[in-house]
Amino acid sequence: MPHASVLEAVGLTARELQAGALAVRSPIDGAQVASVRETTLAEMPEVVAKSQAAFRAWRETPAPRRGELARLLGEELRAAKEALGALVTLETGKIISEGQGEVQEMIDICDFAAGLSRQLYGRTIASERPGHRMSETWHPMGPCGVITAFNFPVAVWSWNAALALVCGDPVIWKPSEKTPLTAMATMKIMERALARFGHDAPDGLTQLVIGGADLGDALASSRDVPIISATGSTRMGSIVGPKVTARFGRPILELGGNNAMIVAPSADLELAVRAIVFSAVGTSGQRCTSLRRLIAHRSIREELLARLAGAYSGLAIGDPRDEGVLVGPLIDQRARDAMMQALEKARGEGGAVAGGEDVSAGVPSGGHYVRPAIVAMPAQTATVTVETFAPILYVMHYEAFEEAIALHNNVPQGLSSCIFTQDIREAECFLSAVGSDCGIANVNIGPSGAEVGGAFGGEKETGGGRESGSDAWKGYMRRQTSTVNYSAALPLAQGVKFDL
Repeated sequence: MPHASVLEAVGLTARELQAGALAVRSPIDGAQVASVRETTLAEMPEVVAKSQAAFRAWRETPAPRRGELARLLGEELRAAKEALGALVTLETGKIISEGQGEVQEMIDICDFAAGLSRQLYGRTIASERPGHRMSETWHPMGPCGVITAFNFPVAVWSWNAALALVCGDPVIWKPSEKTPLTAMATMKIMERALARFGHDAPDGLTQLVIGGADLGDALASSRDVPIISATGSTRMGSIVGPKVTARFGRPILELGGNNAMIVAPSADLELAVRAIVFSAVGTSGQRCTSLRRLIAHRSIREELLARLAGAYSGLAIGDPRDEGVLVGPLIDQRARDAMMQALEKARGEGGAVAGGEDVSAGVPSGGHYVRPAIVAMPAQTATVTVETFAPILYVMHYEAFEEAIALHNNVPQGLSSCIFTQDIREAECFLSAVGSDCGIANVNIGPSGAEVGGAFGGEKETGGGRESGSDAWKGYMRRQTSTVNYSAALPLAQGVKFDL
């Protein structure tokens, strides 16, 4: 489908697409598809003020009613799935099924949030004082700033927005300046849901600001935006996190991942190879959950490498809109250069590199297409411990299982992890307190492709935040412990005597 047709299908007008100076290019062919208007710093106080006003009204709306907005958003996303998915592909270079899958994630979290709106449970706590009742309740916290990255330009917003809205919090969204069009299209879908929802939705409930790091800084620094959910690099998180905590706000950080797979001697290698290839080259290695480190037992390492070489040799690299293509372009020249620099460093550390070349035949000109690389490393070197957002798979080996766990955990990041084994002891150890130190740990499943039902996030330099399912909703609310004295006496806790 031509670029113009994709943009028209999501309702973006010529006026919107040529309203400013921020150039938007498709990684598919490098073509400039829009020049959009950026939000100015001078406009940010008004944006925040509108969000605060919306909060004062929205927090009084019953949670199940707020859940109806999430349900309606899910309906509108279902109707727009094909068109929005095509725009995700145009703006990020994802293959068609991944673009559609990202929109499906949005739909799924809306379904989750609609049900959650009737399950924002507190608890009753036994009081040590007679005639007293203790309880714990959860209340809306205030505007939530959501800063998203280019690789999941709409799904991550939905993980935050759907939960924040049912929790009673307005949302201010700053997308990556590399992917503003998907954000603009999503807001049009949101506007349709709000129109169906009716007058209960206050003005300013969901807002979009487009621009660079200065807007993110304005959100992170504002005392009137108590929650900041930021997805991006560890470097970005090291800037945003301290700014938010310095003003006693609440950061939800989803940062770098350097995800590994342990392949044990008992592993089903056919299953493992399928998981490795998808996890390492899906989205051209530009997922925070992409597989970057493979830790194989010495006894199977060579066979596994041979199988991977065969699988990689058959990968279809090209225009992500074409049927059968599995690897599209990197997002831009900077990503391509970072990949080449990492491979050169790995060679200097004794790595044997297979792949990693630029691809020019059979791909659209103007895009940055590379062949996914497999790098056999003599050890977990300095380069291996750094996340490079590209399809590079570093392969190492181990002898004892304890060695594999130590290698696995000996990196600064702690997002997603997995092991392929048929040994129940190894599997259970990997999931135990002495096993994987990551926020996500899988057995006989790759590290990439989380379901919305579970909380998503990681430890260490990944930031410690949680989004999406489970009880991640608590990050968008404030906890209140309450005690009611229904007796005629005033006993003090801990048996304290204070008689007047």
